[in-house]
Amino acid sequence: MEYRKLPHGEEQISILGLGTSSIGKAGEKEIQATVELALERGINFFDMASADAAPFPAYGRAIAGVRDRVYFQLHFGADYQSGAYGWTTELDAIKRSVSWQLEALNTDYIDFGFLHCLDEEADLRQVVDGGVLDYVQQLQREGVVRHIGLSSHTPLVANQALDLGILDLLMFSINPGYDYHHGDYAIGGADERMALYRRCEAEGVGISVMKAFSGGQLLDAGTSPFGQALTEYQCIQYALDKPGVLTVLPGVRSREDLERVLGFLDASQEERDYSVLGTFAPAEAAGACVYCNHCQPCPAGLDVGLINKYYDLARAGDQLARSHYENLERHAGDCIRCGHCDRRCPFHVTQTGRMEEIQAYFGQ
Repeated sequence: MEYRKLPHGEEQISILGLGTSSIGKAGEKEIQATVELALERGINFFDMASADAAPFPAYGRAIAGVRDRVYFQLHFGADYQSGAYGWTTELDAIKRSVSWQLEALNTDYIDFGFLHCLDEEADLRQVVDGGVLDYVQQLQREGVVRHIGLSSHTPLVANQALDLGILDLLMFSINPGYDYHHGDYAIGGADERMALYRRCEAEGVGISVMKAFSGGQLLDAGTSPFGQALTEYQCIQYALDKPGVLTVLPGVRSREDLERVLGFLDASQEERDYSVLGTFAPAEAAGACVYCNHCQPCPAGLDVGLINKYYDLARAGDQLARSHYENLERHAGDCIRCGHCDRRCPFHVTQTGRMEEIQAYFGQ
């Protein structure tokens, strides 16, 4: 397993986590066994936005004795007291639901307390004006909540929450379908969505990724908006390459599903390569580096994707991006203008021109 550090903390988070949206129907024994297998294989991050209440007690049993190795996302606004999922911004209902979730998980603290599924500006206002945010912050002062997060599908709302300066983690829907305007949650243009990812990294707000497979639509040529199926590994790598992303949270239904997803860790570069997107991404996506590194290997030894990423992040206000760039072994000024990357780029980026631009910006 690989791990990425939470910028606003010391937590090392596994790049593959576990979503609970699909596992409720598996039965308590299979749910518990799946979580135990995940822990055994190095997964330490679990999202608890479940479709029903069933996973909670099974998770509680699975983590008994190893709670300190586990990070939970618990959602302030997801309500399971009836046994089925419900959504609310009503403070008293949220208090009851959070208490139930803690009891079911047999824990007395929440690693990441999430303002749950705020997709409309009015939802965010309700959470702020209705006392929900104050409640989460009170629990944080008391040590019950370690970090505050937000789950959303809407860049505008996510940016407004970032403006409040409260977030350590954003749960956001990232996949090529949504980023290129396909699907129910394809909110915001490609540039707007990428700007959000860059802002998160620049401000030290990590991203946990939901809907990496677009609810399975991207995995089937018949339902993929591109008319061509992608693989789970391509979708996972696509999300992990986005600025700010710490972990991807596939929803699994069983240990069999989990084993398949874990195969990503041993997958070859070819199996993870999503450069095929360049053949059917919209025209507006052309000319924008997505850091896929399909242009590798560079004859001059440049990490072209990373050079582009640090440049974009520096322009987005990331104070550390310049020092990260300066610590690279090769810089844009080392480009020999051979054109190898220009010919290889599936998104038609003129990287030789970009290298000149980046050299001028950083001075090397």
